[in-house]
Amino acid sequence: MSGFPTGVSVVTAMDGTGNPHGMTCTSLTSVTVTPPVLLVCLNVRSGTLGAALSSGGFAVNLLHSRGQYAAELFSSPASDRFCRTVWQPSKVVRAPWLVADAFAVAECVIEETMPTGDHVVLLGKVVNVDQSTDVPLLYGLKQFSAWMSESVTYR
Repeated sequence: MSGFPTGVSVVTAMDGTGNPHGMTCTSLTSVTVTPPVLLVCLNVRSGTLGAALSSGGFAVNLLHSRGQYAAELFSSPASDRFCRTVWQPSKVVRAPWLVADAFAVAECVIEETMPTGDHVVLLGKVVNVDQSTDVPLLYGLKQFSAWMSESVTYR
């Protein structure tokens, strides 16, 4: 799958003691429009998975083309990730919103989980979206790139 380019996101959640967790995620898809539901796959050993399950929600931060540092940071073993980037609690589920690196954040409440192999599939009902117009960050063939487009418009 490394040859298939995809958008880059950081999935975040707060644990029961108020500590932020987050990880870079390229296994993200829209499942339904009505109601809006997103699917993410998180490793069973991930602190982000534990935080999402304990809080019942998570945020999907869609990174803009200048967000490569955040993508690399949240895929690293660094324990102080949230000290190295600008974030604030999202409006509804209170998960970390990477305001300097994400052009959109989708807040989700967990609707269903499904363990499979070394990951857990989370289906999250989208309860709030904040977005601005920007160029998405892509990843494929082991490299980052920006969406190549004359203009980006959203409905």
